Amino acid sequence: MILELRRYTLHEGRRDELIDLFDREFVHPQEDLGMAVLGQFRDLDRPDQFVWLRGFTDMASRRTGLSAFYSGPVWAEHGPAANATMVDSDDVLLLREIKPVPVFDRDAADHDSILYATIWYWAGPFPDPAEIPTDTLAVLRAEYAANDFPRLPVREGEHALVWLARSPLRADIPAEVVKTETFRLRPTHRSSLY
Repeated sequence: MILELRRYTLHEGRRDELIDLFDREFVHPQEDLGMAVLGQFRDLDRPDQFVWLRGFTDMASRRTGLSAFYSGPVWAEHGPAANATMVDSDDVLLLREIKPVPVFDRDAADHDSILYATIWYWAGPFPDPAEIPTDTLAVLRAEYAANDFPRLPVREGEHALVWLARSPLRADIPAEVVKTETFRLRPTHRSSLY
């Protein structure tokens, strides 16, 4: 599966406004078009950040789904309100699953859980990890296919490996890692990853 890890910077104090709108209006319409809304989160250390994961069967289905959604009636009606909350929506990594993102019952979300995301960056393409700690929920690596939906930019030239877990990553950082980012994420009411 192809995934987008999307991190939005929002105008101060407007995160809950976007989350309410997103969870109410954008989850099911995207899934009805064949996309997987895998998780929506508040960044616990960055009060004006909204983080979410969206998945696609492949790059062709990504282009088809995004074209249908962003030219469709739901985005036409609610997109302006969503965009009004945002300072930046272009911080996006295009990824491919190594260990797939689990999907849980959206209606049973544990709103008090915390998901830990760790991103390692290398100077070149990432090898698959030799070992995956047992408490790791998912592992994702950079997808190098060209972004064929330029209306939504993605970060290009990034060599990233993303770990998602219920606790801080317990793995030795390889010497080749040039940068590490960590996030503590709390799921929204409608997140299927929690």
